[in-house]
Amino acid sequence: MPSTTSSPGSEAPAAAPPTPRTSTTPGIPVQDSPMVDRSDLDAGDGPSSHRGGEQARRAELCRRIEHRFADDTLLELALRHRSWCSEHGGVESNERLEFLGDSVLGLVVTEHLFAGSPTSSEGVLARRRSELVSANALAGVARSIGLGDVLRLGKGEEATGGRTKTSILADAMEGVIGAVYLDGGLQAARSVVLGLLDERIDGVVSGDVTSDHKSRLQEMAARRFGELPRYEISEDGPEHEKVFRAVVRLAGDRWGAGEGRTKKEAEQAAARETTRLLSQRHDEPAARADGHDADRGEGPPDA
Repeated sequence: MPSTTSSPGSEAPAAAPPTPRTSTTPGIPVQDSPMVDRSDLDAGDGPSSHRGGEQARRAELCRRIEHRFADDTLLELALRHRSWCSEHGGVESNERLEFLGDSVLGLVVTEHLFAGSPTSSEGVLARRRSELVSANALAGVARSIGLGDVLRLGKGEEATGGRTKTSILADAMEGVIGAVYLDGGLQAARSVVLGLLDERIDGVVSGDVTSDHKSRLQEMAARRFGELPRYEISEDGPEHEKVFRAVVRLAGDRWGAGEGRTKKEAEQAAARETTRLLSQRHDEPAARADGHDADRGEGPPDA
């Protein structure tokens, strides 16, 4: 809350009432907590260099989810865990946004499955939706975009590895979805959700839990190298018989390559080869039924 000061002997002007912060979604106002000065919240606890790094990480998060916030305070709110809020005067946490994001996520996924699987029964659709919106699935998405790195956690939660906890990551992911919905409406939220879940949806619909090699590679790369893989695409052949070739670039090195009739197929093939190379390097299985790998180290493949 803005504060006013006056010099000795002068009368301080009356403080103007705070202006509520509203979302772009009609009927859903979002107000700042009156309990603390917003400038204190936005400044954070560290020096200016730390704050600059935090802003850069948030900008990178926005790039990865492909949404630019018109109201940056919505993203800031989505990243506040209740443990941090309890240490800062009990300000609002991301739990309300999490509640909203859970419903938005469910709607978008349900709508997409319903439209894309016209012959599937209600039971099949329900099982697919449950898998896509599960805590494990959301935490996997969160890890792939580096969400844990930008969360605001209390000291105790930080000390116990809160940035990697499945429950915290899943809840924060829902909070971000809720923030996107308030910032840009349903279409913006739909674009973000389907963009993040695209490969996972393909795997769930096909019934192949290990087919989403791109998402698995993203998670492995984020943990081991702190960055996401890039795909270099080339194409060859006539228009009606094009062959796409993808090469994975990660941590400054060339990793796996793959070909396909579409860019998506080529990227999946390249991601599959890269996860195999990573697994061989660290003596791990290339794929497991639960979609996770045992992280045992890091390093580029032998050139």
